[in-house]
Amino acid sequence: MFQSIILDRMKSTFFGELKSWNFSIYAQWLGILSILLCIILGIVNLFHVTLVVLFSALTIVEGVMLIFIELPFLTRICPVSEKFQAFTSIFESNYYRGLIYSIFALVTFLGCIFSATSLIAAGVVLSLTGLCYTFAGIKGQAFTSSSTLGGTGGNNDAPADAV
Repeated sequence: MFQSIILDRMKSTFFGELKSWNFSIYAQWLGILSILLCIILGIVNLFHVTLVVLFSALTIVEGVMLIFIELPFLTRICPVSEKFQAFTSIFESNYYRGLIYSIFALVTFLGCIFSATSLIAAGVVLSLTGLCYTFAGIKGQAFTSSSTLGGTGGNNDAPADAV
């Protein structure tokens, strides 16, 4: 009964966020998918004999970095250095998030020069995430964290991102 209420609440907020046309929220959900794909496909592709192994390792590192970018409360929970915490705080703007996702997508796609692998899927989702964050910045939408993931959802009164 209690689990059903929680699931119904999560579904209603998730689908409500999808109807919001807030590209920042779309990007955050794609970012979570990017994290999963980067880590999972990075591990799977570590078993190649070509230079794809190097890009697989880079993709795993990208996934771990994205965890701290998308879920900043983890920098307070996990023991990280002040420099790393300062580095991840740079990405509070939609434009900077779009830039880092685009760079990560480019690095992931470069691995496909040596062999076409499943890393292409991670690159595509990273690209889509970067585009969504960029569209949010262009539309003047402030970064808004998903209420389903513990954020403010569409109720964020923060000003729009500046360049």
